[in-house]
Amino acid sequence: MPESVTVMGAGGKMGCRIVDQIRDDPAYDVRCVEPSEEGQERLAERGVDASSPDEALAGTDVVIMAVPDELIGAISEDVVPKLDSGAVVILLDPAAAYADVLHGREDVTYFLTHPCHPSFFTADTDMDDDSPDWFGGQGRDVQDIVCALHQGPEDDYAKGETIARDIYAPVRDAHRVTTEQMAILEPALVETLLGTCLTVLREGYEHVVEMGVPEDAAREMLFGHLRIEFGIIFGFTDFPFSDGAQQAIREAKSEIFRSDWEDRVFDVENVQESTERIVSSD
Repeated sequence: MPESVTVMGAGGKMGCRIVDQIRDDPAYDVRCVEPSEEGQERLAERGVDASSPDEALAGTDVVIMAVPDELIGAISEDVVPKLDSGAVVILLDPAAAYADVLHGREDVTYFLTHPCHPSFFTADTDMDDDSPDWFGGQGRDVQDIVCALHQGPEDDYAKGETIARDIYAPVRDAHRVTTEQMAILEPALVETLLGTCLTVLREGYEHVVEMGVPEDAAREMLFGHLRIEFGIIFGFTDFPFSDGAQQAIREAKSEIFRSDWEDRVFDVENVQESTERIVSSD
């Protein structure tokens, strides 16, 4: 008997990805909830009809929250009381769970999962592809995922991971972490830190072009050095930085970063506050 899976926000960008991945899988009876007319049109283009929340939630085994972070708290307050005991609610990032805005109900499982996305260095598609699989989960480039059992019996971890692997397929490894560890990874590591560093990198690239450097030269120089310097810093190659490069890094780091940046970015209280801002509707 197939597992009944209700996708909340099924007509959104993430919802459509999930529906595309599992709607034809005989292991699942997929039910779609989508309030917006635009989202319903996207589902209709796929030959999928949206159901009313009450109809979709009746007796469902699993609910996937493919909705914006700032809406999850309110939606969980409406949805979770309607679920059967033992139902599994899957959230696609840790913010709502770590910020403690989920509806409190002990007999319902909360499972968290998030894609690592295809690695920039191992993905088969390239930047000049007409439709590169940047996100993953399109059946082309393999990716890893992270998973956490936020609340519920241990047996539900395996159920959650199986569904997570299916909605993000093809998946290589599923890394089990805690809710807090997932929040340290995202937003702290990959959004607060990586996103900021890459934003500054892009601004630097634009600045040198404004200074008169040919854009193609700046692009190829930057992207080529991104690869080799990543390999050096993360130990994928024993090819070293030159003495001059090492000196430039030492001198520039204190100019670009505060000396206590690690403590500030990864302090758990700051991570908690960041997730609270993410899920806030204000």
